[in-house]
Amino acid sequence: MAWDEWEQIKADTAAHQSASTRLNQLAPAAEGGGAGKPDMASSPAAKKAAAKAINDDLEPGITRDGKHAAETTSAAVKAFGAKDGHGWDTSGALKRAHETWEKQVKTLLGRLSSEKQALSATGISMQNNELDIAARLARQSRIQGI
Repeated sequence: MAWDEWEQIKADTAAHQSASTRLNQLAPAAEGGGAGKPDMASSPAAKKAAAKAINDDLEPGITRDGKHAAETTSAAVKAFGAKDGHGWDTSGALKRAHETWEKQVKTLLGRLSSEKQALSATGISMQNNELDIAARLARQSRIQGI
């Protein structure tokens, strides 16, 4: 490969990276950004609809599915549990994994509840909401340390 070709490849890559990594700016209007179109929850009606979706769909679904998972996991723990003094190690491992999972579901429901409340409040600015969400996402997950 000639030196000129190498320099051209580096220049093309640098141009592509600088164009695709400008995350703190709106996309040009031609690309669908900054064209004055409201985002999903930037209007009061959209915020209300998002809060309603959390209340009517997400929270009940997570609660229902969590109960189903708890029932099936409990059945599996019992099936693998000690009978006549003998049992599988899988039983205890499933129980511990489920306890961790239940904590994560409770945390998720708490986050959904706080997001629902934030969406329902009309005086909250989108910038403060985004900063709060970014701070929450920046926290390290407890499961990563396992």
